[in-house]
Amino acid sequence: MATAAKKPAAKKAVAPAKAPTKSAPKAAPKKVTATGTVARKPNAAFMKALTPSAVLAAVVGAAPLPRTEVTKKVWEYIKKHNLQNPANKRNILADEKLKAVFGGKKEVSMFEMTKLISDHLK
Repeated sequence: MATAAKKPAAKKAVAPAKAPTKSAPKAAPKKVTATGTVARKPNAAFMKALTPSAVLAAVVGAAPLPRTEVTKKVWEYIKKHNLQNPANKRNILADEKLKAVFGGKKEVSMFEMTKLISDHLK
């Protein structure tokens, strides 16, 4: 069997040179904190101060607070008064003040707690 001679490759036409285009403006560099992580902007909706009801004010105080701070203060109250269920730390055993906040329930989960607290914020 004889091998056929290969044809030389055809040369492609060179495209005409394009004028340089302007690149899109670059985004501002992200601010880096001292720990090396990128600084985050707080969400304005979470930081909005809400007024607690009279029942919730007995636990966290009457001053308007963001929802995140209200949750922190409720947790401080729970830990200070040792109200977590020893068998399941995710459950909170309500004392008289918290029963009023939790709608009369003796025990609630920590996830249910945030829902019940939000009913007392305006």
